[in-house]
Amino acid sequence: MSKIAFVFPGQGAQYTGMGRDFYENFDRAKEVFAIASKVSGMSMEELIFHENEKLDITRYTQVAMLAVELAVLKVLREQGIDSEVNAGLSLGEYAALVASGGLSVHDALELVVKRGAFMQDAVPTGGAMTAIMGLGNDTIEAICDKTEGIVTVANYNCPGQTVISGEEAAVQKAEESMKAAGAKRCIPLKVSGPFHSSMLEGAGEKLAKELEHVEVGEILTPYVSNVTADYVQDKEAVKDLLKRQVSSSVRWQQSVERMVADGVDIFIEIGPKRTLSGFLKKIAPELTSLHVENVEDMEKVVEALKA
Repeated sequence: MSKIAFVFPGQGAQYTGMGRDFYENFDRAKEVFAIASKVSGMSMEELIFHENEKLDITRYTQVAMLAVELAVLKVLREQGIDSEVNAGLSLGEYAALVASGGLSVHDALELVVKRGAFMQDAVPTGGAMTAIMGLGNDTIEAICDKTEGIVTVANYNCPGQTVISGEEAAVQKAEESMKAAGAKRCIPLKVSGPFHSSMLEGAGEKLAKELEHVEVGEILTPYVSNVTADYVQDKEAVKDLLKRQVSSSVRWQQSVERMVADGVDIFIEIGPKRTLSGFLKKIAPELTSLHVENVEDMEKVVEALKA
């Protein structure tokens, strides 16, 4: 018997027009967009469906991405497809929490509006992130530890791809050391801050204050935390994990390995592009990796799973 995980991508996969066919064809999707527009004070249709400069700015990107992911989730479930496990990369963890019952659609979107603003404001300049290709994690961690200044692992994405984050000068020094240690490539990322580093701790503290006013529901479907790469059994732990997640390493590879060890053999990526599907092929190439980005994708997934 197959075991299905829904997985949700994070910031960076966004593009103009994402989710449009769901919005145009399903009332459930329109409902999610309406909630996102209300809590953010801006039109999601204008933000997502029309060319503009805001979509790639963190404070706007996060609510746009989450709105699309939750819209697709709601419609997919209407088609009779559901999961036994959920997880999301960084921002995507909020969609996973909704899928698991821990957060309402309204609360998740409202939190992410604030999270995006806090992260944007935490370090307006002076931070950087770089993807390190083809170097082992032990070596990357050792170089980060030895480098002067703030630089740390931000994302353990998959074998051969790890992202570092921190002060721009420290990240550049670490890059040089990693190239000397045998890294195949070091790719600076076009981001507006050093996400998932200690430089974002202030944003996490602000988010914690907002979380005080949110009620976390029972975790009805297991979900895996970015911070621990393990299942969250106790709903009381969720708020602290979301606070820590802002400045902690995203342990995505380890999270997938944990789900595979628990018997998950079908992963369905919900949201724009195929970032996580690419990671999954490198982490566990023997497993089935599906993707729902548009209505055509959904129809193929529904047909495949029902067959």
